[in-house]
Amino acid sequence: MSAPRATRSTALHAGAWWVWALGLATAASRTTNPLLLALLVGVAGYVVAARRTDAPWARSYGAFVKLGLVVLGIRLVFAFVLGSPIPGTHTLVTLPELPLPDWAKGVRVGGRVTAEGMVFALYDGLKLATLLICVGAANALASPARLLKSLPGALYEAGVAVVVAMTFAPNLVADVQRLRAARRLRGRPDRGVKALLQVGLPVLEGALERSVALAAAMDARGYGRTAQVPTAVRRLTTVLTLGGLLGVCAGSYGLLGDTGAGYGLPLLAVGLVAALAGLWLGGRRSVRTRYRPEPWGVRAWLVSGSGIAVAALMITANGYAPGALHPPAVPLTAPVLPLWPALSVVVGLLPAFVAPAPAGGGTSAGRSAGAAASTPATSAASSAPSVASRASAASGRRSGPDPFMKEPTQ
Repeated sequence: MSAPRATRSTALHAGAWWVWALGLATAASRTTNPLLLALLVGVAGYVVAARRTDAPWARSYGAFVKLGLVVLGIRLVFAFVLGSPIPGTHTLVTLPELPLPDWAKGVRVGGRVTAEGMVFALYDGLKLATLLICVGAANALASPARLLKSLPGALYEAGVAVVVAMTFAPNLVADVQRLRAARRLRGRPDRGVKALLQVGLPVLEGALERSVALAAAMDARGYGRTAQVPTAVRRLTTVLTLGGLLGVCAGSYGLLGDTGAGYGLPLLAVGLVAALAGLWLGGRRSVRTRYRPEPWGVRAWLVSGSGIAVAALMITANGYAPGALHPPAVPLTAPVLPLWPALSVVVGLLPAFVAPAPAGGGTSAGRSAGAAASTPATSAASSAPSVASRASAASGRRSGPDPFMKEPTQ
């Protein structure tokens, strides 16, 4: 099934991208194998490179990758300075230990730094970085406006706040890139602490102006209007929604935990049913209408199903290959790439082939090639009127109306 170009009618549902990314994040939370985590990052990066657009939020993926690297570095620094609870026999360096009072027992600053402790910190930091990168992939692929459009009426007010918060990071990245490019054009440095401080004020000013404009636009469009609902229905809605969300949280915790898979799935199912019933009742308060509802088609099912499949297969792999998914730091052993869990991660590449391709081309290289290919034709078309005009003047004959001239407005 070849992927079509993304248009208003064929664009993938934004929720499908989030389900796919959360499936990859769930799989990352079930392993500390650095090879599997690197494979998950590679899958997410390939899909983003193949299917992201030129929209401002699509540029946020690089910022999430850098944030993941920062988190990994902080985790390693903490393990190096504050020590690690993992015992080890391979000492890398011995730092001067800072004496602490009795009430700070269990906390150590300095001392012996072991290879086992640093490897454990590396595995733990890689897991956190992979989770951030998966969330960044969803931010880069899913349109916040389309996601807000698909929310149920009961969550619309909260969804507006969440979507505005989600767009903060992409807009911030776009503002920083724009200001740094302007500084380079003016011959000013765009790197270093001084340049960062000089860029920070215009970025904050732009964020404030954007917030004021958004508030004025929302007020003009009547956001916040609600319909009258009986008190009993409101109370039942609150009970169902809160109870269902608590059930979803408890079930998700059970599925993500090592020992809660038995009760996690039934509790998650009951919580989802209760939460959906509460959202359906709560939607009666909303007087909002939908213009062109977002379709959830076959490709959305394939994209979201690939993410769910990756999560389910990784959870299943914890039952038959726990040692391969969690390589021990004590004793020090080289991690191996288990075959079946690795193949389950590769399933996450399906959106790169079935999701609609961006309108301007699948990748940046493709978009650049398309622009370069269209340049000669555009130049030839623009030069045609001048060539025709010179030929008509040379012949001395009065020609008809120029087809390239616009008709005068009345």
